[in-house]
Amino acid sequence: MKDISFFEKYLTVFVLICMGIGLLIGNFLGFIPVFLNQFEVYNVNIPIGILIWIMIYPMMLKIDFTSIKNVGKNPKGLYLTWVVNWLIKPFTMFLIASLFFFVLFKNLIPETLANDYLAGAVLLGAAPCTAMVFVWSSLTRGNPAYTLVQVATNDLIILFLFVPIVGLLLGIGGITVPWGTLFLSVLIFVVIPLVAASLTRYYVIKYKGETYLNEKVIAKFSKTTIIGLLLTLILIFSLQSDLIIDNPTHILLISIPLIIQTFFIFFIAYYGAKVMKLPHEVAAPAGMIGASNFFELAVAVAIALFPLNPGVALVTIVGVLVEVPVMLILVKIANKTKHLFNNA
Repeated sequence: MKDISFFEKYLTVFVLICMGIGLLIGNFLGFIPVFLNQFEVYNVNIPIGILIWIMIYPMMLKIDFTSIKNVGKNPKGLYLTWVVNWLIKPFTMFLIASLFFFVLFKNLIPETLANDYLAGAVLLGAAPCTAMVFVWSSLTRGNPAYTLVQVATNDLIILFLFVPIVGLLLGIGGITVPWGTLFLSVLIFVVIPLVAASLTRYYVIKYKGETYLNEKVIAKFSKTTIIGLLLTLILIFSLQSDLIIDNPTHILLISIPLIIQTFFIFFIAYYGAKVMKLPHEVAAPAGMIGASNFFELAVAVAIALFPLNPGVALVTIVGVLVEVPVMLILVKIANKTKHLFNNA
């Protein structure tokens, strides 16, 4: 696993640049997002869907699902990851977001927008990280085999738990859930790219070898991921230009509960690993996957479920904005506390 790339390191800067470009397009070239917004199938925006596919498919290519046969090698670490990601994280995100958007920021955020922001936070909380966790694990010298199994199993769990958890929490929040669109979103943005990537891995390795897959195929597609992400951000911000210009401080307000949730989940998993006497090479990636998010999926589902509520997607984008600087802080914390696990 490689260390953090230039693009990943400065992702926050790129998001801010894309925000500026998107706002300019929305303000002065409004006919572009209006035109692109016409292309929808069951509320799924086709241009954004294609761009998100360009992001997600290369990420899935990196995941070797045959690694699941090694699931028994670090079972305690995997149990910790699963519990934190699926029994704790979505629900603490819901509670923290509700506290800030409906109580602490009650006089700063209108109730209708607070509902949208809560929905966006729920989508982030129910989507644990996939590809980027390889980077965070590498920076903390995490066990690569454990990290691979961890990501592979969580991607499979997403297929079964993402929809019911999102539906449950949105329902508790009094937000109407378009179940058909929710299932369709998971099919389009998880199932299809996962199957396509798995088939690609199988046939490329069979006829060309794993070295060719890693050095030629994945390396080439990694560039398309960057392009897809940047274009998606520009398009989304152009569609949300009115909301952002009318509520410029909301990006800061949204970021506060997201940052608190990130630190909270990391320390639950990290301290849990310490209590379970897991080695640091397992504890660090266990904390990282729960703390970070599969924001590509969250963005895609937000747009598909709530095309008329731009505030939902805005929260998922703010998640992208704060992810890298916060995760780099957590990487430093993990590296500086490695000595605490010497006896694990």
